[in-house]
Amino acid sequence: MADVKGKIGVTTENIFPVIKQFLYSDHEIFLRELVANAVDASQKMKALSSIGDFNGELGDIDVRIELDEANKTLKITDRGIGMTEEEVDKYINQIAFSSAGEFLEKYKDQIGSIIGHFGLGFYSAFMVSKKVTIDTLSWKDGAKAVKWSCDGSPEYTMEESDKADRGTTITLYLDEDSKEYAEKTKIQGLLDKYCKFMPVPVIFGKEQDWKEDKFVDTDKDNVINKIEPIWAKSPSELKDEDYDNFYKALYPVAEDPMFHIHLNVDYPFNLTGILYFPKIKEKMAIARNKIQLYCNQMFVTDHVDNIVPDFLTLLHGVIDSPDIPLNVSRSYLQSDANVKKISTYITKKVADRLEEIFKEQRSQLEEKWDNIKLFIEYGMLSEEKFCERAMKFALLKNTEGKYFSFDEYKTAIEANQTDKDKKIVALYATNAESQYSFIEAAKNKGYDVLLLDCELDSHLVNLLEQKMEGMRFARVDSDSIDNIIAKEEKIKPQLSKEDADDLSVLFKAVLPEGNNYYVQADNLGENADPILITQSEFMRRYREMSALNGGMNYFGEMPQEYNITVNMENPLVAKIFNAEKESVAAYVEPVAASEDADEETKNAAKEAKKAAKEAHENEVKAFAKQNEILKQVADLALLANGMLKGKALSEFIARSQKVVNDAYLK
Repeated sequence: MADVKGKIGVTTENIFPVIKQFLYSDHEIFLRELVANAVDASQKMKALSSIGDFNGELGDIDVRIELDEANKTLKITDRGIGMTEEEVDKYINQIAFSSAGEFLEKYKDQIGSIIGHFGLGFYSAFMVSKKVTIDTLSWKDGAKAVKWSCDGSPEYTMEESDKADRGTTITLYLDEDSKEYAEKTKIQGLLDKYCKFMPVPVIFGKEQDWKEDKFVDTDKDNVINKIEPIWAKSPSELKDEDYDNFYKALYPVAEDPMFHIHLNVDYPFNLTGILYFPKIKEKMAIARNKIQLYCNQMFVTDHVDNIVPDFLTLLHGVIDSPDIPLNVSRSYLQSDANVKKISTYITKKVADRLEEIFKEQRSQLEEKWDNIKLFIEYGMLSEEKFCERAMKFALLKNTEGKYFSFDEYKTAIEANQTDKDKKIVALYATNAESQYSFIEAAKNKGYDVLLLDCELDSHLVNLLEQKMEGMRFARVDSDSIDNIIAKEEKIKPQLSKEDADDLSVLFKAVLPEGNNYYVQADNLGENADPILITQSEFMRRYREMSALNGGMNYFGEMPQEYNITVNMENPLVAKIFNAEKESVAAYVEPVAASEDADEETKNAAKEAKKAAKEAHENEVKAFAKQNEILKQVADLALLANGMLKGKALSEFIARSQKVVNDAYLK
């Protein structure tokens, strides 16, 4: 052929800066694109041979990458179909004519794994190169080898080549700004990232052994894609150990997964993949971006937020689909109706698998529940359709370690835990140790207590109260057990307003400052504790929910609030209260000014009333500070709630030792 010079068929001479700066935002993907093109050419060659269009010797079909670190050149060589002079002119000189598209149209019944879609992948080479050459020889009989060269401007040269072997070699002369790609470790890392599942062997140099304090090349090719992409197989061909081994290959340092789901659909879109439920050890400390997205076994991204619901990003694994819409550089997902369909399908498959395990392998689900319940609850709270399905297979665990489905639990407690208002009350604890006394009080009544110790449980109980008709949830330490599940109307202590006020001042005086306390008298029985410290179910639950959502908002600005229930039937309380009445004169309200009095007289009367009340309260506080029994019973209640700390705890211990000494050594 005669030497040819010309201009690449583009509409602007600024196409290369556009490619370099905007089309491909991440320069490293040039290697992925060039290897993908080489794999495409190799796959086409195999397709032609399989259908009889090519009758010659197929030979080894692989893609080889060679790096010359000294001269800063990188070569990508394949033994695929190659190109004729006319094809180089059409597919290289006229940007965006995709040979993959034409080939797929012609051979769509024989091959379905051609990666290229856009015809622009080759030009990503100019992001890192000052010059690029193509040496190519077509598979067609009588074809002549062609050498194409371009320095990154629209100018190119095309001439005959001495290449004797079928296929294509692309040589990149790396520019100074991209010298990092002349490092062996960098290229190895990129190939491992993008090409480890390519359907054609990808080879980069030789394997190495450690000899005489250094690595030396062996005679064995360093094959990048050694791991078999088992998601491309039918589930019937695979065993559990195949799935486990594949997981270990993907995540070498991770613990074994809980379960796996094999995705395999060909209508209305093509999608395969394997998703794993990882073992969640530290609650919300979960690694996301562990699902890898592939397009015909070529890695695209590990950010799949747009293709799977948020809660599914907690899973690990692989999704592969040629139908997922990518941008031109194949770097990120585009919005598309197919994305929503795929997302819905994946969610359904996850729900199907979990329901299958619940029905057929329930013991396994129970065994692993603590490690996957965060995932299930997250899905229920964020995806309505998943929640509808999960209501059938999600589990509840009680403090005895027994598991129930939601319906099973409602049936189990209905007879014994229905209150006077005909509401079934599910009791729960968030920490079996710190709430032990409250749990025991409930058990002594014959009640069951759930263990809800997940960060999302405050949200979950709200959801379940909406979904489970006629049922409410109450934390076991939110009140006395008889008040939480009230079977009948209780007779409250009859206190005058003055006595109720004194009771409030008395107990607040020996409680830690900085919180809001609401003191109320109740009859809990003479053997019940003198004081019960609880938090409102509503306020505590919404504090927890606000904190989990990333900010306490106005809840964070408010002091903690506690209900102080004083058991008027307890003998110690009766003794303390009677002693206070004997030691502190009853409050007598000063005579108010008459309606006809002048403003000065009225104000003076108000000040006198205020001063009298403060004086009385100060007397009550002084009594409280000196009453050892009052301080002891208050500290015991604080200790039971984990609220006794620092100096107050030290004083409690000293006081307790004195009580013991007085009782046994005198």
